[in-house]
Amino acid sequence: MGQIESRPALVVAISSRALFDLDESHRVFEEQGIAAYHRYQIEHEDDVLQPGVAFTLVRKLLNLNALFEKRVRVEVVLLSRNSADTGLRVFNSISHHGLDITRAAFTGGRSPFEYASVLDAHLFLSADSEDVARALNAGVAAATIAPISGSSDSKNVTGEDSDQLRIAFDGDAVVFSDEAERVYRKQGLEAFEASEKAAARRPLEAGPFRRFLEVLHQMQSLFPEGTSPIRTALVTARGAPAHERVIRTLRSWGIRIDEALFLGGMDKSAFLRAFGADIFFDDQTQHVESAAQFVPAGHVPHGVANKA
Repeated sequence: MGQIESRPALVVAISSRALFDLDESHRVFEEQGIAAYHRYQIEHEDDVLQPGVAFTLVRKLLNLNALFEKRVRVEVVLLSRNSADTGLRVFNSISHHGLDITRAAFTGGRSPFEYASVLDAHLFLSADSEDVARALNAGVAAATIAPISGSSDSKNVTGEDSDQLRIAFDGDAVVFSDEAERVYRKQGLEAFEASEKAAARRPLEAGPFRRFLEVLHQMQSLFPEGTSPIRTALVTARGAPAHERVIRTLRSWGIRIDEALFLGGMDKSAFLRAFGADIFFDDQTQHVESAAQFVPAGHVPHGVANKA
């Protein structure tokens, strides 16, 4: 105990099911109920949990602290629906894997999304889509981690060789608002392209992930160009002439993105694999499911594509 620490530059909140592979114990919960789950976790609390979908991302985020040499600080906080009792296995596994995670909230079955807001988290990752939707509504960038759908030897799911943190974003309804997507869905591709061309010099409104991308950019700026331990990419279905508004919007925000892929409707998954993404964020489930064959992916349930 002591004086209050200075605020970290980047705060990421993550659920235990996104960090570790808890499929087996989750099946016990779904098939046998909470009492059986409680017994199972206590009986297995010394059994180390294996890495989950977001494990490599978290490891690389925490490794940034050594690379930044105290100029900035990254903190990962565990938010879990477990009780403190059943959560002991999670903390034991955190210790075993050498992850520098010291703060956690175990909510005993209640949704932990409110703590992401209290923490002023820049990002919240969870396997629970309802928690993610609530966090987004509270103004926190959030995504539902997609289950691994590719082969078990996928390099990005099991651990990328490079220590560089690589994060990829879709544009509309993720980094930017969904205003252009609404035009596309209501009026079609031709009207969308004409509208974006006419509005090329008018910046898009911010989407839920602008703040997170902005913090990453600020951290990158502490390194000479080309030497940052963080690399970002925009991977969008947009093509020319709809590219210009995106470029000018990022320029107006003062945000540099390392790679911009304007794919004109092509499937994104092969490009994400080539980029070596540690995680990819997209608002459309079909793109997330396709990407999850090769890289960790998160669904952002925001915008017109997610309206009932």
